[in-house]
Amino acid sequence: MAKGHRSRIKRERNAVKDLRPKAHHKFAMITSSKAKIVLDQIKGKDIETARAILLYSPRRGARLIYKVLNSAVANAENNLEKDPLKLYVQEAFANRGPILKRMQPRARGSAYRINKCMSHISIILNERQGG
Repeated sequence: MAKGHRSRIKRERNAVKDLRPKAHHKFAMITSSKAKIVLDQIKGKDIETARAILLYSPRRGARLIYKVLNSAVANAENNLEKDPLKLYVQEAFANRGPILKRMQPRARGSAYRINKCMSHISIILNERQGG
């Protein structure tokens, strides 16, 4: 490799920085499949509608995602000076995180494995163009 290769890659990567407001919740104690069910409901919705959906959803993941959504809106308002009334949820996804492996003792000296799955929840907002 040529000398200065890494610095050139870093310069190129930093030149195209994503300026959309976002928030992440890493190592959330919920499986990614359960979080995706709730996240699919709020994709493409404006902020007030998404908050209402999450507030009245009976699923446990809705509380976690509600906090992440509020954090993303606060990031947009305070860090990027965006109008919260024009924002909508452009991307919402949950990636698989690490798994805590636990053992449950069973009869006759055997054991069953219990997997406690985690996920990384991400919400990316954007402003609506036009009215």
